[in-house]
Amino acid sequence: MEAYFDNSATTRVLDSVREIVVRTMTEDYANPAAKHRKGMEAELYIRNARGEIARTLKVPDKEILFTSGGSESNNMAIMGAALANQRSGKHIISTAIEHPSVYNPMAVLEEFGFEITFLPVDRDGHISLKELEEAVRPDTILVSVMYVNNEVGAVEPVEEISRVIKRKNPKVLFHVDAIQAYGKYRIRPKKQGIDLLSVSGHKIHGPKGVGFLYIASGVRIRPLIYGGGQQGGLRSGTENVPGVAGLGVAAREMYQDLDARVAHLTELKDYLTDRLGELEGVRVNSKKGDQSAPQIVSASFDGVRSEVLLHALEDKGIYVSSGSACSSHHPGVSGTLKGIGLAPAYLDATLRFSFGIFNNKEEIDYCIQVLKELLPVLRKYKRG
Repeated sequence: MEAYFDNSATTRVLDSVREIVVRTMTEDYANPAAKHRKGMEAELYIRNARGEIARTLKVPDKEILFTSGGSESNNMAIMGAALANQRSGKHIISTAIEHPSVYNPMAVLEEFGFEITFLPVDRDGHISLKELEEAVRPDTILVSVMYVNNEVGAVEPVEEISRVIKRKNPKVLFHVDAIQAYGKYRIRPKKQGIDLLSVSGHKIHGPKGVGFLYIASGVRIRPLIYGGGQQGGLRSGTENVPGVAGLGVAAREMYQDLDARVAHLTELKDYLTDRLGELEGVRVNSKKGDQSAPQIVSASFDGVRSEVLLHALEDKGIYVSSGSACSSHHPGVSGTLKGIGLAPAYLDATLRFSFGIFNNKEEIDYCIQVLKELLPVLRKYKRG
């Protein structure tokens, strides 16, 4: 049996996505900027995808900008907003558990003279709204907080966060990295007070190499890519028609039956969490309930290095990812497990299991069976 539990890294594409990607690569392959009929047919795919995505967010089509994926969307939101609004201030707020595609642009901005405040999180991975309110200043121009943490699945209260920010300083822009949240939650940027929102296609059973950035009307962004002026001059370059078309189909399908899909993911998460409780020396770091995402389970295995266990599972056809820290100094690269107060012994003994719509309970049963066989053997080599 093969069990793929690394869906937060990437997902298998839907059949309908594969079909439209192939069609736009082999039949309707023209440049969407071309003036002839085939060019207009290609451009229609982009318009249709933009409309599909906008409907999932209940926003105007014009507020959707296509990118090469989540990292570019995060970079554009952070770098673009900071550079466009720096006359109003150079203070930015983020958290200690952000993805590297948020943290690393922040580090670059520090070199440009910006001041970054990284908020700590509690043991469940949530920031303090009181500390956030205290951090917002007259010269704060941007707050960036991820919707769902990619390692432990903690869900931040984005609507409450926006209210705190806007009450203290209405001019502050609020950016949300929704890469692990889109397709699992009904996101309403207008209602939730979100100015900028990043999404990646390959996390929702769409293609790799494509994503989008929601930019609320009136928000000033400086482009990072200059050229032919496509997408209103905000992101020049020939659009990735196959990727965009596939993303549009994936977005539509994920939201067509969202409640059933989320219920399936939640059932799998709860089932794995309960079954991990059968194993000795296992700590589950992801919580059940509304404050944790339905698709992510982080678990620490006493006395077993995550990399060793990962490859031992791989040999049995089970694919997961390491939740261990890469460095002890960088928020977003190594900050999550340390930020939630995980004991040092667990920092390199943690794995992430993440589900997609194709997973089932039989795969989880197989995984638990394999873990019961592997853990006693691997613990014989426990370091002193």
